[in-house]
Amino acid sequence: MTKVRTRIAPSPTGDPHVGTAYIALFNLCFARQHGGEFILRIEDTDQLRSTRESEQQIYDALRWLGIEWSEGPDVGGPHGPYRQSERGPIYQKYNAELVEKGHAFHCFCTAERLDKLRAEQTEKKETPRYDGLCMNLPATEVAQRIAAGEPHVTRMKMPTEGVCEVPDMLRGTVEIPWDRMDMQVLMKTDGLPTYFLANVVDDHLMGITHVLRGEEWLPSAPKLIKLYEYFGWEQPQLCYMPLLRNPDKSKLSKRKNPTSITFYERMGYLPQAMLNYLGRMGWSMPDEREKFTLDEMVEHFDIQRVSLGGPIFDLEKLSWLNGQWIRELSVEDFAAQVQKWALNPEYLMQIAPHVQGRVETLSQVAPLANFFFAGALPLDAALFEHKKLSPEQVRQVMQLILWKLEALRQWEKDKITGCIQAVVEHLELKLRDAMPLMFVAITGQASSVSVLDAMEILGPDLTRFRLRQAIELLGGVSKKETKEWEKVLASIA
Repeated sequence: MTKVRTRIAPSPTGDPHVGTAYIALFNLCFARQHGGEFILRIEDTDQLRSTRESEQQIYDALRWLGIEWSEGPDVGGPHGPYRQSERGPIYQKYNAELVEKGHAFHCFCTAERLDKLRAEQTEKKETPRYDGLCMNLPATEVAQRIAAGEPHVTRMKMPTEGVCEVPDMLRGTVEIPWDRMDMQVLMKTDGLPTYFLANVVDDHLMGITHVLRGEEWLPSAPKLIKLYEYFGWEQPQLCYMPLLRNPDKSKLSKRKNPTSITFYERMGYLPQAMLNYLGRMGWSMPDEREKFTLDEMVEHFDIQRVSLGGPIFDLEKLSWLNGQWIRELSVEDFAAQVQKWALNPEYLMQIAPHVQGRVETLSQVAPLANFFFAGALPLDAALFEHKKLSPEQVRQVMQLILWKLEALRQWEKDKITGCIQAVVEHLELKLRDAMPLMFVAITGQASSVSVLDAMEILGPDLTRFRLRQAIELLGGVSKKETKEWEKVLASIA
């Protein structure tokens, strides 16, 4: 019998997402339940957005939760390399094979032509799709254009009639009409594969037997199924997991809920409570108990117990569960957890130099530095009133700075300052116009230790969370403002 092998394949393009941890947990439990292997692969073919800092954060966040893998870029294994950016020649080989067999073709259409085509199709209320212009070009012309260095992609051929039967472990057979599928790009102009080609090639070569992934990928499943067919490979069993939802049933997003795993670590949640909560997302123990360990989840795991209703990620419920775990600790363990969380020498030594010169007695340390040991802050809207800026400008400045900081991967004081500087310069303001707003949002006080130093010490998760909190307190950002301000953001250097 084939050994069960599952995997998680995150993209290192941002903060480590709770959705990644949720899918990783279920893949891990499924593999362990069947005595199999769980591996980690990094999908970093988006060269513009992928960073090694983000990759390291993924490893750290998953390990903090207690999720371990037997193969991966950091631990090695027999099926490496485990970073897609290092597997270029492998994809080139299989891409060439598809073209040779007549299942794919070189496409020379420009972005301008494709944009115009989509606009025309949308106007006619047709499904936007590639029209096959380059599909039947003579081989000699294709060879000449490639030899001349003309930019091109590779696209896969797709059926246009009938339905594709997608076997899903949770839903049974799902029928998806072939005419909904576009001729997917497999290899981009930069010579790197798209998700679809890399995914199928890697899963096959790495011996993946079961793929548990988010249900947002279900509509595109026919493309993967067709690629397995074109290669003549046995496809893994597919399982499309329900998406995590906000309490209002919308898809989990950082605009409504903190989604970074590191945020929960910085807020003082226990890793075992966080993992327990993710295990309850759409799944339950046979005896319906709410509190359980990873080993207990593995022991009782049955994929058929996954409920298809979108599981609600509710901060209040998570906090309640975390409280249950905290109260079961011995007093010694509780004290040790508090110390490890924020009263450890490493963290205190970052704070001490900024506090020492501002106090006359040790009893003044806690009132001055309390924001370093807090999560959410009690904020006073009156402190955001500005002599020079209107309430709308205050929100705009803070939102633009938040967006710049959300894209920042190297969290260092000069880089943080650069983000704020870029925004104020673009808005033709001075740094002194923005800094009082930062002081209040980050420290809850009109003045304190250097706010830029504080932001560096607090880290990206708490800094961004507090900025979001402040913006919400001041009325939030409307959809219209979001559209307008995103245009401003795009023009900031």
